[in-house]
Amino acid sequence: MTTKKLTRRQRILVATTLFGMFFGAGNLIFPVHLGQMAGSNVIPAIIGFIITAVGIPIFGVAAIGVTHSDGLQTLSGKVGKGYGIFFTCLLYLTIGPLFAIPRCATVSFTTGVSPMLPEAAQPLALLLFSAVFFAFVLFFSLRPGKITVWIGKIINPVFLLFLAVLVIAALLKPGASISDVAPTEPYATKTSAFFSSFIEGYGTMDAIAGLAFGIVVIDVIRRMGVDNDDAVAVDVLGSGVLTGILMAVIYVVTILMGTQSRGLFEISDNGGIALTQIAGHYFGGVGQIILAVTITFACLKTSIGLVTSCSETFVKMTHGKLSYKAWAILFTLFSFAVSNVGLSAIIEYSIPVLMLIYPPAIALIILAFIGKFFHHDKAVYISVMAFTWAAAIFDFMKTLPAGVQSSLHLDRLVAFARQYLPLFDLNLGWLLPACLGFVIGLVIHFSGRKSR
Repeated sequence: MTTKKLTRRQRILVATTLFGMFFGAGNLIFPVHLGQMAGSNVIPAIIGFIITAVGIPIFGVAAIGVTHSDGLQTLSGKVGKGYGIFFTCLLYLTIGPLFAIPRCATVSFTTGVSPMLPEAAQPLALLLFSAVFFAFVLFFSLRPGKITVWIGKIINPVFLLFLAVLVIAALLKPGASISDVAPTEPYATKTSAFFSSFIEGYGTMDAIAGLAFGIVVIDVIRRMGVDNDDAVAVDVLGSGVLTGILMAVIYVVTILMGTQSRGLFEISDNGGIALTQIAGHYFGGVGQIILAVTITFACLKTSIGLVTSCSETFVKMTHGKLSYKAWAILFTLFSFAVSNVGLSAIIEYSIPVLMLIYPPAIALIILAFIGKFFHHDKAVYISVMAFTWAAAIFDFMKTLPAGVQSSLHLDRLVAFARQYLPLFDLNLGWLLPACLGFVIGLVIHFSGRKSR
């Protein structure tokens, strides 16, 4: 009996679907800003960024398929039922109302409205803009229909076409030679550039989003007639590789564009400002308007999708105790409130949370792929997660804003971690503890088998 697999056309269709879920306007603000900071050390920076912004997300999607899980809660539930609920809630809140949804509104505001207004008018303008933005988000989240499909089929291609034209114009007429651009302090050496950009890739939130998107991709593939679990896993990974290649190409050219823009502008506070400046330089006011409109609609589509998916997830997890409509309203209102702290503040406060979540997410993805060698023994999962979380907490503390660190008196704890956790200064202090937890888990696993 022959096992059905996706045709080349079907695989491309799945890849474009996955790309649409991953890639929003927010994915541009980090590579452009990264390019400005990396300067002449942009090549190692590109490598580090692509690992966490492309490689790990694709493996995150594939991890759901490889373990034949029916979603993130099932996969993380290998640690324990309670942990599955906890980690699923934390992950969806992070890619939803805590950071990703508010960021959509502030990216739209920063690229479209902010450049036209004086500094004093910015807070009120952001309040009004975000109120209108989230009114549309709530309206369409409660009435899902063809609007999101229309935006996806029309606005996203227009956005990518304009981005391609902008990138080509920037690369053909660069503001500066890459070799002449001095890197900022975190990117001063090739080694530090690699590790700094590795962490910068966390900002896309795609690795944790990949764990949430995995089940969606699997459902799409199964609807195409592939019902063998192993074949599904292979097709998920194959489609993911195609998506990763496209994302990597876009990241590389936008990072280079950001680096070369240093000959025209100072380093911006965030990538949204940088994109607006670059578009204005090469295409004037018309370019800024096109960029603003397409980014706003792209972010609107992303926000609707995130509100919808988060609401559906929480309805399922709470067994319908709170209705979909109630969750959608709650998440939209909360996102509206958070958006008014501004894009730079959202990015600043999201980094510590991502530093906390990414290590256990990466560890979970790796365990998913190697789990068959220890029969997915819960003891191994628990041991790895316990050590990973314990170390990741110190990364969380270290990346909190200086004022917060000071008020909570975290200096001594951070100094302790810096002294005793290897690789802590490279933001990988969790790596060796995770490995230690894995070894301990294997010892428990094999000793348990021998006793039986």
